[in-house]
Amino acid sequence: MFRTILLTSAASCALLCASQAFAATTVANPICPDNTALFDPGNGEDIVVPDGYSVSVFKAGLNFPTGIAFRGDSSNFEVYVLESGHGLPSVCNEQGSFGSGEFDPKNPFTPDVLVFDQNANLLRGPLAKPVATGGLQAAGPAVDLAFEKGLKGGRLFATDSNQATHAAGQNNSSRIVTIDPDTGDVTPFITNLPTGDHPSEQLAFRGGWIYWSQGSTTNSGVVGLDNGSGTNQHDIPCRDILLSDNVFDSGNGIKTSGYSPFGTQRPNAVVSAFESASHHGVCDGAILRARLNAAHPENTIEPYSWGYRNGYAIRFSPLNHALAGELLVGEDGADERGARPSNNAPDNLQVARKADDGGPDYHGWPDRYGFLSTSQAVYNPVGGPGDDLCVPDPTNLPSTCTPASLAAILSEDVPIKDVLAGPPQDVTTPIATEAADSSFTGIDFVPSSFVRSPVEPGAALYVLEGDFGFSASNATSPAHEVGHEVKLINFSKPGEPLALEISLFANNNTYDQAFVSGIHGMNRPTNVRMGPDGCAWIVDFGAVRDFGQSGVDSKFVGAGNGPLVQIPGTGVIFRICPL
Repeated sequence: MFRTILLTSAASCALLCASQAFAATTVANPICPDNTALFDPGNGEDIVVPDGYSVSVFKAGLNFPTGIAFRGDSSNFEVYVLESGHGLPSVCNEQGSFGSGEFDPKNPFTPDVLVFDQNANLLRGPLAKPVATGGLQAAGPAVDLAFEKGLKGGRLFATDSNQATHAAGQNNSSRIVTIDPDTGDVTPFITNLPTGDHPSEQLAFRGGWIYWSQGSTTNSGVVGLDNGSGTNQHDIPCRDILLSDNVFDSGNGIKTSGYSPFGTQRPNAVVSAFESASHHGVCDGAILRARLNAAHPENTIEPYSWGYRNGYAIRFSPLNHALAGELLVGEDGADERGARPSNNAPDNLQVARKADDGGPDYHGWPDRYGFLSTSQAVYNPVGGPGDDLCVPDPTNLPSTCTPASLAAILSEDVPIKDVLAGPPQDVTTPIATEAADSSFTGIDFVPSSFVRSPVEPGAALYVLEGDFGFSASNATSPAHEVGHEVKLINFSKPGEPLALEISLFANNNTYDQAFVSGIHGMNRPTNVRMGPDGCAWIVDFGAVRDFGQSGVDSKFVGAGNGPLVQIPGTGVIFRICPL
């Protein structure tokens, strides 16, 4: 059923292919040049897709793209690509260490927007580059951009922050901004949004509201050493909660309650909704919304859905769909790290909707992962370099923690203790789950022109970025790895009981990241959007050298450089089109 399709003629490529040929090359991180990647996307020849679809490369050599938007129609459109900047915590990605610093106009570690025509010719940009007087925020990452009226344009919105994941003290730096699509001028729309492990992320629009995913500020409800050495802000609930009597150990006598500042113990305390938020209605681990045309949109913020660890990927379904216009959410589960580490936490496909009382519905995080309580043995930590109690010992495999510290982890953190005394409201369960560390990063629904076997009317595509090596791989062989791929969901017909069929749609023929062996394929797909040409546009962040727990070939080089080294110039925009 599946085969790799090579574009060999103008007829098979069609007008919009804009393919490019790149010679294989070794690309290095400019700050830590020992960290390299093999880069040769070719025309995506090593990406396997179903019969009846073709793969091509629209643009390659980008710096960490995460967002894409279109303006125009099928015969004449512009492509807006958001390059995200410093998104991951390695010192090798520090924007201030490149060239003349964070305002260097050629700095790959600061965000910007590039504008292309439909044939991949650069029209404008980089736009919105950080400067002393404005632009996008230098530390990044910028995550998403979208026109409020879709292909018809209107204001171009984006999300950004000074987060630089896990960096110290970048609290409440997330923003929603507008970017002038011609000049690149940046105007704040809503500022002072929570920032920690996850900033303000993807955008959606409906009925005069702007919606966005507001990820949790911590990994699993508790501020730990993985949160800027404890300096980052704690999670903010969307409704009143009652804490459990549990506190969580970061070592050296420091113990912390959930939803509390680092080192603060307040067992059995009531935490009010929106505690410590800069605006009423702001919480995290949530989908938030605000009025698009309010004079002061920050005063209209309200939670739409919550109880997510990181509901990163969001997209409204069509009205004439089995989901009847509801919001589909791809949630990324917890890692093994911090003061409340966990292993095997699934990633979840959720449907966000208002609760019966008109407030936000609740999806169970931080005390439920998917369908199960976090205290279930399947989620027990096994010990790893990201755990707060781990004392590094690279010789003690596979944990790389000293035997004594590993024993402390297994004693104190097994089973995982609850953050809350009980759920604050009824829990809405997922409609499907994905494997641990697969990482939802984009969802979109296909138009009728994209439909052919195996894609059915009303189908959706989603992309999985893949793990960062915090835990050992769960796969039994490379052929069972998850991530670095595109999945297909076929839904039941409108009016019928909801049913889903999920299958693999596009993947590298090695089931691994492209940069490891230099194949013509994907590394870390971070978004999927259906374009005006009827094709699926896949945004690929590029190569990242990680903790290496799930594959030594991807591990960073240099003890002081890790753990997540970004390699500039390895981002790609792929297109998957029906023939």
